Amino acid sequence: MPGVEAFAWFPVAGALLGLGVGALWWAANELLGRLAGAATAVVADLALTGALHFDGLVDSADGLLPHFQRERRLAVMAEPCIGAFGVAAGASVLLLRTAALWTLAGRDGARPLLLGALWSASRSQMAVAARALPYARPAGLATSFLGSGRSLGLGLAGTILAAGLAAADGARMLLAVAAAVTAGALVHALARRRLGGFTGDTLGASGVVAETVGLLVAVALVRR
Repeated sequence: MPGVEAFAWFPVAGALLGLGVGALWWAANELLGRLAGAATAVVADLALTGALHFDGLVDSADGLLPHFQRERRLAVMAEPCIGAFGVAAGASVLLLRTAALWTLAGRDGARPLLLGALWSASRSQMAVAARALPYARPAGLATSFLGSGRSLGLGLAGTILAAGLAAADGARMLLAVAAAVTAGALVHALARRRLGGFTGDTLGASGVVAETVGLLVAVALVRR
């Protein structure tokens, strides 16, 4: 199944995307300054991903956070409109990502390798979760990715790639990668508890949360 095989490329695709966004961040930081450079990187990431994962974050916030029954959660996540939880989550993430990039650039300049590591780690944990967890819907866009597979080997390969990029940026950034993977796992745990498994939206949400938490932990590390 093509979708299943595509998972093997998730860590690499994430690394390339992160490095690309990081390169744009570096260029914009040099040309426009720290704040505009950070905002440019955040917008570039949304554009390059088609805001797909960001949309998953917004939909997941509307479905997972309110007090609904399982069926109502899934129905809300399938609706095209955005609720208060989704607006709050989306705005918060954009602010935090921009602030984190702005702070990081003020220490040692833009860090493309860090973004490559975090973006690779976020895609790795998404791929592993989609192989290891049940699908919460009877049918949906993510069904093309379903199938038995080597989730352990995939996770190991993704970890090695993300860890290598993080170590190249600085050994301390391995903690940021670990925090990113942990944050993504917590999103999957919440989805498993409240939906019975994952959806395409929760996969996207886990990726955005993982990246954002990783950036914040990196900020904490460089400020010590």
